[in-house]
Amino acid sequence: MTMLVVFLICVFLTLAIGILAGLSDVRSMTIPNSYSIYVIALFFVCYGALYFTGYEGVFASLWSHILSAGLTFIVTAILYSMKIIGAGDSKFGTACALWIGARYVPVFLFFMTLFGGLLGVAALYIKKKKPFENPKLGSWVDQVQGGKEKVPYGVAITFGMLLAFIYSGYFSTGSLSLFVAANPTG
Repeated sequence: MTMLVVFLICVFLTLAIGILAGLSDVRSMTIPNSYSIYVIALFFVCYGALYFTGYEGVFASLWSHILSAGLTFIVTAILYSMKIIGAGDSKFGTACALWIGARYVPVFLFFMTLFGGLLGVAALYIKKKKPFENPKLGSWVDQVQGGKEKVPYGVAITFGMLLAFIYSGYFSTGSLSLFVAANPTG
């Protein structure tokens, strides 16, 4: 049961960091590098704790998680080179993808892109209609209403990560029941 608590704490802390990253991106169009480092550290703490206590069935293989991060880095680096996302978005997306095995990285990228597109549509609306009076200086709304074409991709990354966690089965009874089994490796 202790490992279930460790797993849930790490997963929910990662999601909380995602929320903070999204808020930071909306407020200032930046995601601190420390958020990416925390997400990576939480993954390795959680993965290591589960692996060394016999609960490795909760995650895919370590190589699958590294492949997921690598693929996401390639996709986000391309998006960065096309000036669609920022460097902080690329780093944070790569860190979040580490939590998702390669099997579910398409789910992560799909939902991240879908939410990013929805935010892009919202940005076009805000840019055209300017519905907000006196937005916080430097915020996403301020920059978009000022004519810039920007999207707080940290929000999209966090939504993509949450849905990938759900699709990965992190909250399923199958995964969670592994923690209450008498023999975790059996």
